[in-house]
Amino acid sequence: MKLNLTRPLAIFDLETTGTNIGSDRIVEICIIKIHPDGHEDVMTRRLNPGIPIPPEVTAIHGISDDDVKDEPGFAELGPQILQFLTNCDMGGYNSNKFDVPLLVEEFLRADLDFDLKGRKFVDVQNIFHKMEPRTLKAAYKFYCSRDLENAHSAEADTRATYEVLLSQIERYQDAEYLNSEGKVIKPIVNDVKALHEFSFHNRNADLVGHIIFNPKNQEVFNFGKHKGKTVEEIFSNEPSYYDWMMKSDFPLSTKKVITAIKLRGFNKSSVKI
Repeated sequence: MKLNLTRPLAIFDLETTGTNIGSDRIVEICIIKIHPDGHEDVMTRRLNPGIPIPPEVTAIHGISDDDVKDEPGFAELGPQILQFLTNCDMGGYNSNKFDVPLLVEEFLRADLDFDLKGRKFVDVQNIFHKMEPRTLKAAYKFYCSRDLENAHSAEADTRATYEVLLSQIERYQDAEYLNSEGKVIKPIVNDVKALHEFSFHNRNADLVGHIIFNPKNQEVFNFGKHKGKTVEEIFSNEPSYYDWMMKSDFPLSTKKVITAIKLRGFNKSSVKI
């Protein structure tokens, strides 16, 4: 199938140092520029982000500090990228929420004028989620091949959830999954412990995932300006951050976790050798 285009469409993806639009940087960019006549131009380049790539991020995309130490920074490569994207509409996966804002942020830091006016933005993930709703009703139809009657009544929804779980275990019992460490596993088994472990994107320290465990089993922030940093370190160096969290609208369960971490740090510092 050929796309019906009136001007080039640039489908692109970024690999980055993290997911914070304001502070993270691009380490690799790929752009496939599809022209109205159907021919393609491809640009794939690695960049030196100028900041360390966290080990947990390298574990996901496989790009380390060593891999990009001799690559140009965005300020150097930006004009070439800008020229490549001239007169292009943009497309990507989760691009409206992440890739486009981060790319624009890099252009702004490099004092390059990337004009958004008049461009169209096609986000494949948003199309996917709108056309394949991730609701219980949709899941019940997909897994159980029946319509959910009395949706949003507690008993009907609970029964449907149970039936969906049984169907998932049966459907995916031998299905392979590539985890964040690059290992192929078969995670869907008839075992609650295994299903529990697969139910989380991160190992949460609190219920909602504001605080998670890093690969070293340390509690780290999963939001804000200190994302990826250990809670104990921040509370030690910036006690006011703990006070701010306790006064802010965080769940009580989160406040209970951070209080335990703060007390643990206080007890460590009080130990006399």
